[in-house]
Amino acid sequence: MGKSPRIKSLSVKPPQTTSVKPPQGGLRAMSVKPPKFGIQALSVKPPQGGTPLQAMSVKPPQPVWPQHFSDQARVVLPGSEKPPATDSTHVKATPPKSTMTVSVIVKRKSPLKTKNRNGRASEPLRVSRAEYKRHHNADPDAIKQVKAFAKEFHLKVESDPLQASRRTVQLTGTATDIQKAFGVTLSQKIIDGKEYRVREGGIHLPASLTGAVVAVLGLDNRPQAQPHFRVHKPRAAATGAAPSSYTPPQVAQAYQWPANASGAGQTIGIIELGGGYRTKDLSTYFKSLGLAAPKITAVSVDKGKNKPSTGNGPDGEVMLDIEVAASVAPGAKIAVYFTPNTDQGFIDAITTAVHDTTNKPSVISISWGGPESAWTQQAALALDAACQSAAALGITITVAAGDNGSTDGGTGNNVDFPSSSPHVLSCGGTKLNAQASTIVSEVVWNELANNEGATGGGVSNIFALPPWQDNSNVPKPSGSTGGRGVPDVTGDADPTTGYAIRVDGEDSVIGGTSAVAPLWAGLIAVANQQLGTTVGFLQPTIYAAKAASAFNDITEGNNGAFSAGPGWDACSGLGSPIATKLIALLGAASASAAASASSKRAAKRAKKAAAKAPAKKAAKRKAPAKKAAKAKGPAKKALKKKPAGKTAAKKKSK
Repeated sequence: MGKSPRIKSLSVKPPQTTSVKPPQGGLRAMSVKPPKFGIQALSVKPPQGGTPLQAMSVKPPQPVWPQHFSDQARVVLPGSEKPPATDSTHVKATPPKSTMTVSVIVKRKSPLKTKNRNGRASEPLRVSRAEYKRHHNADPDAIKQVKAFAKEFHLKVESDPLQASRRTVQLTGTATDIQKAFGVTLSQKIIDGKEYRVREGGIHLPASLTGAVVAVLGLDNRPQAQPHFRVHKPRAAATGAAPSSYTPPQVAQAYQWPANASGAGQTIGIIELGGGYRTKDLSTYFKSLGLAAPKITAVSVDKGKNKPSTGNGPDGEVMLDIEVAASVAPGAKIAVYFTPNTDQGFIDAITTAVHDTTNKPSVISISWGGPESAWTQQAALALDAACQSAAALGITITVAAGDNGSTDGGTGNNVDFPSSSPHVLSCGGTKLNAQASTIVSEVVWNELANNEGATGGGVSNIFALPPWQDNSNVPKPSGSTGGRGVPDVTGDADPTTGYAIRVDGEDSVIGGTSAVAPLWAGLIAVANQQLGTTVGFLQPTIYAAKAASAFNDITEGNNGAFSAGPGWDACSGLGSPIATKLIALLGAASASAAASASSKRAAKRAKKAAAKAPAKKAAKRKAPAKKAAKAKGPAKKALKKKPAGKTAAKKKSK
């Protein structure tokens, strides 16, 4: 049997309007089946005396594709283009029989609804998990298409109970089948002394998958991000210098954490792209602070595991994140999502955490990232969409802004992603000098002269200026697109005033914006516990003018290109927290939002009731007539009989 012919495009010009005149005496409605290639609009005149037809719409036909995906024209998946790997050495083609698993992300059933601020879309509206599942899970038809595609190309669909909510279908196959399926060429290359699987150029999909598939991740397994921590290098202290380190609870005290703050009942999710923790080290560390060790759950994503190695590697990141978050919110549970350091692993870990109904994190901390330019557009938008889902579900995500100043380690000004996502709380860094609960001084962290980093910050070239930053005087982006300013907030990050941490059996002082993301995550957990609700996406609240009193405004220092000043700036954001005031502010906002939601629900119920009222009255009027029509024999006569009172009165008058 021969293959179906390849059809690249088909254009049929349909008639504009078709009018059908019904016979005398009355059609109330007419249904006309359009021919195969299309009527865009159909108008039917109603009969004399009949009920007018309000509207009749016939959708134009869908494109007709060849039955087999392999016979369809191929199109480049938008945003999938990957530039050639620089400073690399080609080794060989990826072995044909080697296996790999890719993540195919599909579209939603319907887009998340957003609030409008200043005439533009802002943050997503809060929805329940049930509402999310009903309206914003993966489009079932898109999943069905991907599964059919997988079957044709001999790819195995991996079982995943979160497939629909994560909008992710994982497919496993050989390099030969994967390359045929996605129209790519894979090769092995040496980069920085290690061999990786590399793809270059775009991903080419069968035309019928256009729009259904929004990203394909995992074809390339090069590292996507770096941890943002800095180990302090001891040097002679200057006269009157700030203390060389603090414990995380001491930093919390300086930032006015509420008394007896614990975060009980909350779970803090932490995303880790490598490394691991040792339970013995954690027990020793928390005992030294006079605290009980936290309850920690390690969650494996894409076969990632808790694999501790050395303190100078990613273990330093993992231990810093856990020890900071759990010691400033000592009653909270910790869920660590271990995943490979790839764009696929990063995004899969976030979607897994957001839709984890077992551990249920109310806040997620991320201390990994890389320059925006290092991400493909499809991966950046897919990760941002995952963060948007978190915001809709009332989950806060805190992200480190980077440790390489305004360049983010590149040429010119750059910002770090995912810190630049408009759906996360971007966390910059300061140099803190505090005595107990009193801040002596606090300036922007910049130790570039001593090779100990500086806070990230600047303006995104990908994401537009969000409405809640309209009054923040954010500088113009360096490119033709973008505008979102980072960071949003800040906290102690300078390694010279860093955090006393225990890693792999040794005590160290570690700084970096990696410490600020879990610090803020701990604060959010405490706020959620004290308020009895999740604060969720908080930028519109903290950027309001009345929120200024909830922050220590940082007005000194710079991160290279951007200097601190009154109000928001591109190196310290809105400032460091005054926790008690910030929690009160968030509480008032949550109460206002709850009252508004309750009022809207009441108005909706009243509107429904009002709409039903005329129908109920009409039903009551029709009831006696209906009863008479159904009655038979004596019962019917009895119903028709005149009332006794009226008959007696008539006889008397005669």
